[in-house]
Amino acid sequence: MILAGDVGGTKTSLALYRREARGLLRDRMATYRSREHADLDAILRDFLGEGGAVERACVGVAGPVEDGRCRLTNLDWEVDEASLRRTLGLREAYLVNDLQATASSLPFLQESDRAAIREGKADPRGNMAVLSAGTGLGEGFLVGSDAGYIPLASEGGHVDFAPRDERETRLHAFLRAKYGRVSAERVLSGPGLHDVYRFLREEEGMEEEPGIEADLAGAEPQRAIVRHGLAGGAGACAETLRIFCSVYGAEAGNLALHYLATGGVYLGGGIAPAILPALRRGEFLSAFLDKGRMRNLLSRVPVTVILDRDAPLLGAAWFAASGGVLARPSGPRSRPDSSTTSRDTLPSSVPEEG
Repeated sequence: MILAGDVGGTKTSLALYRREARGLLRDRMATYRSREHADLDAILRDFLGEGGAVERACVGVAGPVEDGRCRLTNLDWEVDEASLRRTLGLREAYLVNDLQATASSLPFLQESDRAAIREGKADPRGNMAVLSAGTGLGEGFLVGSDAGYIPLASEGGHVDFAPRDERETRLHAFLRAKYGRVSAERVLSGPGLHDVYRFLREEEGMEEEPGIEADLAGAEPQRAIVRHGLAGGAGACAETLRIFCSVYGAEAGNLALHYLATGGVYLGGGIAPAILPALRRGEFLSAFLDKGRMRNLLSRVPVTVILDRDAPLLGAAWFAASGGVLARPSGPRSRPDSSTTSRDTLPSSVPEEG
């Protein structure tokens, strides 16, 4: 039995997986509101109190892991790998970055767990990379080797936002006045969507279609922006989505170049599945390919949206099962069963951690 965890500022999900001939089968799962618990140990005790002898474990956390420790970026928790092993009574328990866990799922996603933006022609032994926009922006990647794939972490979501034209230069100035330094995450995230909208309305003086302003006054304006943006039109919501997709495509192209991801670039997190129709329009792919002399290389790289919301858990389970070196799968993985349990279950509208 393998324990997998996905720990973020909004929620913490845990699952038990069983190793079978065709892969990993999920036995049960629970989701908790992170801020309603003192620490990860309290959640682990509650989850495992229902039974299940664990042999291995891997927990992905939303923040940089250094020397087996992580202080979460958006939650006042410190998670320690040694403490995790003591709590679980295990020698084989791993603490990894959440995007390292997500990257570990890539070779094992089923066709139904993916949606292609660009088919491309994947190098079967090439590196793969994942870019996840949600509450924040995360990056991770897999390095191909003779032994299999090695998943590695990155904090690339916090690199500088690089404007590509005059409007993005004005957007950068708008964000710099608000935050000081402007990272890619300041644009490519749920809060970033709202800030792009504010820029268009406040700095560019762009009009909005009638009746939309009241909808944006709620607790989650970015969701209203997506909903109205997908409907099209000439208002600021639609233009916000166009800018967001263009910047997302540019950063995905950068990612492919950084890691030479000839095996494919994957978009994770909660935003990409929600805006899939917009990502399939021209702005994303145009920006993805707009890399000068590297355009021909990028034209062969597949780009895929991860539809499986539990991919970080699946990846963490495979990381634990393999000890961090993922064998190339010989066939499709088993579909997890529908047996789940939840404490303080979150609605499906809560965005994934980035």
